[in-house]
Amino acid sequence: MASVRAYRSALVHLTADPRHAGPEACAWHPDGLLLVEDGHVAAAGDWAALSPALPAGVAVEALPGHLLTPGFVDAHVHFPQTDMIGAAGGDLLDWLERSTFPTERAFADPAHAHEVAAAFLDELLRNGTTTAMVFGSVHRQATEALFEAALARNMRLIAGKSMMDLGPEGLAEDVQSGQDETEALIRDWGRRGRLGYAITPRFALSSSDDQLAGAGALLARHEHVWMQTHLAETPRELALVARRFRPDQGYRDYLDVYDRFGLVGPRSVFAHCIHMTDRSLHRMADAGAAVAHCPTSNLFLGSGLYDLARADAHGVRTALGSDVGAGTSFNMLTTAGAARQVAKLSGGTLDPLRALYLATLGGARALGLDDRIGSFQPGREADFVALDLAATPLLARRLKGAGDIADILLGLMTLGDDRAVAGTWIAGVERHIRA
Repeated sequence: MASVRAYRSALVHLTADPRHAGPEACAWHPDGLLLVEDGHVAAAGDWAALSPALPAGVAVEALPGHLLTPGFVDAHVHFPQTDMIGAAGGDLLDWLERSTFPTERAFADPAHAHEVAAAFLDELLRNGTTTAMVFGSVHRQATEALFEAALARNMRLIAGKSMMDLGPEGLAEDVQSGQDETEALIRDWGRRGRLGYAITPRFALSSSDDQLAGAGALLARHEHVWMQTHLAETPRELALVARRFRPDQGYRDYLDVYDRFGLVGPRSVFAHCIHMTDRSLHRMADAGAAVAHCPTSNLFLGSGLYDLARADAHGVRTALGSDVGAGTSFNMLTTAGAARQVAKLSGGTLDPLRALYLATLGGARALGLDDRIGSFQPGREADFVALDLAATPLLARRLKGAGDIADILLGLMTLGDDRAVAGTWIAGVERHIRA
């Protein structure tokens, strides 16, 4: 017998990128109905139009003063860095040495990995994130702990253990063991529940040529997996990459390093991409690769400003990433607000509707999952969030009387945080309720 649930609330979702489709891309219903059947969206629209056709006996959960949106998509986040969010450490490379690597060594302990995995996923849900692409540590058992916890919550999660044969003491693996463990993780977890696997070379400087070549071979061999890594985050990083992969050896830029090893394609997601050549952006667009834009991280470490308008002009797909722990918040409202600030500092703009698109349907498209998540179109998985428009006194004052959805979203992205997330549903099941 089908399980049917109905929710009456204001609701909003994007059906296309508003940069191309304009206002018609936004489906906004001040008095809306979301109908969920067997964990999928059955209908979403105006209450007055849809409520007469509600199946007999279906109870309606009324959520006055709330806004329903599709669950947020975090396209780049580090599970082992949960406990070091906001840690000091200079620029990116200094921060890795001083804060990140010492923290990640602890994940050799399976008990520690299980404890942090549960806390990490609960924090995502508490902030309304229902899908994430996640970096693990170099330890196989830590990534298994993350997958086990995600499977128990029925979350849609793409994750991978970091591949680092040139890593620091305690985190360096050999090429063969890294490849073998990745193969085993793909076999055991890559198609379980709503899970997916991402081949995860940390970044070009942490892997030998042999390991990068092996990662490319894995990506070619397994058509159902993704690839995630870092790209062009800081000028110092670029200089070191250019010193190792020299122009006189034929390498044209940082992206070309990954391209030579078969790591640039439609299942590839590159975090940051701040200091990019035009050639790289053109190549990414041509290959169908995507960027995970991590504004709070880039501001915290002083890495630079991602130029969304320039990426758009080249046709590159962009999603948003929290990048915890360099990123300073798990919350995608906060992340979207920071992305708006970065766009302004880069000489561009990011309107609130498109910011919501990047955090939902745009993130789903970057991951190739827009046929399953990211909107309230019928048949999509019912991952959604209830945002409390009066979560704090100041937010309530700011949004009092606001009737325009763009202004409501702007208020949420300026003043909202985890307190604004009243509830999070995974495949139609409530997995978080704000205390």
